[in-house]
Amino acid sequence: MLPAAQFAMAAADIHHRTPEFRALYERVLGQLKTFVGTNNDVLLLASSGTGAMEAAVSNLTSPGDRVLVLSAGKFGERWEALAKAFGCQVDLVSRPYGETFGLDEVKRALRLDTRAVFVQATESSTGVRHDVEGIAQLLKSAGSSALLIVDAITGLGTTRLDVDGWGVDVIIGGSQKAVMIPPGLAYLSLSDRAWKAAEISKNPRYYFDLRKERKNAQKGESSYTPAVALIAALGAALDYIAAQGGGDLAAGRDALVDNAETCAAMTRAAVRALGLELFGPGSYSAAATAVLPPAGVDSGVIVKELKSRFAAIVTNGQGEMKGKIFRIAHIGLFDYMDTIAIVGALEQVAATKLNLPGFAFGKALAAAQQVFAERSARPTAITAREPELVKA
Repeated sequence: MLPAAQFAMAAADIHHRTPEFRALYERVLGQLKTFVGTNNDVLLLASSGTGAMEAAVSNLTSPGDRVLVLSAGKFGERWEALAKAFGCQVDLVSRPYGETFGLDEVKRALRLDTRAVFVQATESSTGVRHDVEGIAQLLKSAGSSALLIVDAITGLGTTRLDVDGWGVDVIIGGSQKAVMIPPGLAYLSLSDRAWKAAEISKNPRYYFDLRKERKNAQKGESSYTPAVALIAALGAALDYIAAQGGGDLAAGRDALVDNAETCAAMTRAAVRALGLELFGPGSYSAAATAVLPPAGVDSGVIVKELKSRFAAIVTNGQGEMKGKIFRIAHIGLFDYMDTIAIVGALEQVAATKLNLPGFAFGKALAAAQQVFAERSARPTAITAREPELVKA
């Protein structure tokens, strides 16, 4: 967590129905529009990111609506469960954990009466990036009226996302990811098309009634008691990100994305140099890198060793991948030094626990250093896509 955000939280003793809070709230909502990269209204909810996912379903669909869910991991499965909970008829394009779906598969699954398409920008349970731009272009070329709803909770701040240019109707973020503050806030933007859908939706909603939230946000208020301290922290975090861009929040966001892309590329190179395999076919996320342990080794052993010996936090696999992969994050404050540290720690664990053929200290570190040197020498910003890594 950012020190500036901690101080902001500690000092956030203002009442939420005061001019002081209204000024803070309006400022943060405006900053979020820039951070997301949209001209659409952005709303804040006192919830986890799943609350915003539920709000997207309950506000934009009606019972019986046909929707398309694109699922290749735990959080894709969450879209499916939410859509079914609100009575939608769910068409599913499902790929095994670690894979992504081809645009031809998506096209075949689209129907004339598809009301919405739900997808992750990055599936953090598997370390995979989905082709949001390609899906958006497909919907346009197919003449589909379906809304494109994107869970970008780990995508925002790690992935280039042209929300308005591509035609993303709803995009969702969470406070504990790239904006580097504790969990408890979700934010989302809605297009004009999405707002029209919200007006005719017949699903029940109360706390997550986005129409009510939008009306109150225009007055600098939330519909219900807001998470005041977290909102103060969010403002401080967005100020920090802007400072990384010389005072320009959009430039700071781009720098954050470039940093994540660089750290992810460094980590992938280091993993390969160790002789370990990356999980998935090649559509790698910059939010997290998923790694397969050697045959016969539970990934939980690596996770525990890194934590107990080096206080390094990496995560085990989720769902069906528990024990089968471990994931290294590259979100927010993680930078070059953090990446070098985790690679060095991983070498130590490899030396004592993994019995890798041809292992030698320094190989993984050298590979990571080489990637950083090459990327630092590039004259232009690092783009979100690496053609040699993204599945066609």
